[in-house]
Amino acid sequence: MHRRIRLEGMRSLLSPTVVRAIGQILAVSYPLLALSAGARSIYQLFFKPGVTDYFPPTLSAVAASIYLVATVAFVIRKPWAWWVSVVALSFEMVGVLLVGSLSLIVPEVIGRTVWHEFGIDYGFLPLVQPLLGLVWLFWPENRKLFFD
Repeated sequence: MHRRIRLEGMRSLLSPTVVRAIGQILAVSYPLLALSAGARSIYQLFFKPGVTDYFPPTLSAVAASIYLVATVAFVIRKPWAWWVSVVALSFEMVGVLLVGSLSLIVPEVIGRTVWHEFGIDYGFLPLVQPLLGLVWLFWPENRKLFFD
C-alpha cells in the first residue's frame, strides 16, 4: 500500500502536461547542446592556439556525439531507437556524474568540458537533461510511440 501511494504521488507530480513539456524542452535542448558542445570541441581541438591537453575537448566531443545520437533516436519511433535513447541517456548520466565528480576532486586532470562540475558552464542542463529524457522515454504513453 505504501508503494502505491508513492507511485500515485509521483504520477500526480508528473502529469501528461508536465511530461509533454519535458518532451518540448528536450526537443530544443538536445540539438542545442549537440551544436554547442560540438562547436566547443571542434574549436578547442583544431583552432584554439596553445592547446596542449586534448582530453577535455575530446570529452566535449563525446558529449556532443551522445547529444546528437539522442536527438536522432528521439525522432525515430522504432523500438531499437527507444533502446538507443535509453543507452545514450544512461551513458550521459554516468558520464556527467563521473566527470563532474572528478572535476571537483582532480580538476587539473579533467579540465573544462561540457560535463565539468556537472555542466556548470551550461546551467547544469547536462545534469538535468538525461533525467528528464529518461522520465520522458519511460512515460507509458511515450513508450507506446516507439513500440506500436
